[in-house]
Amino acid sequence: MAKLLDEQSRKAVADTIRYYRDLGIYDLYQRDVPEGVTFGQSIAREELAAIASQSPAASDESLVEAESEPANAEQLAAILSDKPAALRLIREDIGDCTRCKLSQERTNIVFGVGDPHARIMFVGEGPGADEDARGEPFVGRAGQLLNNMITAMGIRREDVYIGNVVKCRPPQNRAPERDESDTCGQFLMRQISVVRPEIIVALGATAAKYLLGASDSMANLRGHIFDFHPILPHSAPERDPGFTTKLVVTYHPAYLLRDPRQKKETWLDLQMVMKYLGMPLPRRDSEA
Repeated sequence: MAKLLDEQSRKAVADTIRYYRDLGIYDLYQRDVPEGVTFGQSIAREELAAIASQSPAASDESLVEAESEPANAEQLAAILSDKPAALRLIREDIGDCTRCKLSQERTNIVFGVGDPHARIMFVGEGPGADEDARGEPFVGRAGQLLNNMITAMGIRREDVYIGNVVKCRPPQNRAPERDESDTCGQFLMRQISVVRPEIIVALGATAAKYLLGASDSMANLRGHIFDFHPILPHSAPERDPGFTTKLVVTYHPAYLLRDPRQKKETWLDLQMVMKYLGMPLPRRDSEA
């Protein structure tokens, strides 16, 4: 007969099951354990099902269902009517985050900046040293180049929204690891769901591959306008299964500082964004 778990163990199992459900994983499978091998207390399938249906704060089944359902139209309209407040709530949810190892060496969490009602959202991979020091994305040399790119489009930095896949600086500015992106990316997805840009510009391969869930070369990812649907936890108040936007991939400004030859290609990508949004393209001198 399987032993029942104590309250602390039951809560740990329940938290794990909810975590998997937020990731979209609903089917869990039991593997046979070799004879003589034990992993703590065993748990019956019936108890596992019971734990999965319980809330840590209450056992009311109607409350559990309400927490797992996406926001209804009225709730969503209320959230989107005050986007700055909704973004502040996401920042509060992050808190003094220690969810992954990137928190161990950071100075500041770098959340995001810009117009909550922006038509365009730029997404990089993660903060660098300057961003970590100031707590704001794209403020170093790469940020100055991004500002120039935005200005060339005929708009201001204040007119767009800027964020990153991860919100803490990876050591030595390395690319975020998969578990770090998966842990922190949920907050980026929620930011996208609140801002609801008409188009996202993924800056660099790391951001592009994370957002698109595709492992492909920049050569193959560039030059296309992708449909994009943010994947949100079921408990996210901003969750709207029907929301989709567009996404374009271009080079990261830091890469352009190393290889300025690609600036022309990046400008072509940005012109594609402008054409999609119906923005006027800068005229050549001969056309003036």
